[in-house]
Amino acid sequence: MFDMYTVKNGDTLLSIAKKFNTTPEVIKQINNFASLDGLRADMDIVVPKGMEQYYDYYTINTGDSLYSIARRYNINPELLASINGLNMDDYIYPDQRIIIPKAGYSYYITAEGDTLNTVAKTFNVSKDKILQQNPEIYLLAGQMLVNKTNK
Repeated sequence: MFDMYTVKNGDTLLSIAKKFNTTPEVIKQINNFASLDGLRADMDIVVPKGMEQYYDYYTINTGDSLYSIARRYNINPELLASINGLNMDDYIYPDQRIIIPKAGYSYYITAEGDTLNTVAKTFNVSKDKILQQNPEIYLLAGQMLVNKTNK
């Protein structure tokens, strides 16, 4: 679900996000960027690859909140915030684009110290199934992994 990308001169978080059909927030989150100051040419970063099958995009409207969006799509608000690199109290603004996890999958955001074993136990599946559904795992803290559920 992820690939490595080497930052080029002139790249910005927004231009990289557009190349990979994602949001700057997602790239920031999966790379654990506290700020954008560290982005520089020749730096390798992790970018989403082929994840569209696992989520849809949603454009924020005036009056939306993470809670209202989560309720509308019947998902956990903390998960919604986390997969978009947001905190629950972060401001969201009209025309901002976020990702909405699709039904039929379980999602897990890795944490410092996670191993393939701990992720497999969290999903209650074998390591082989995790590897099959997430062919390129770097196990960086903050990486989103998915597991297809039987619904």
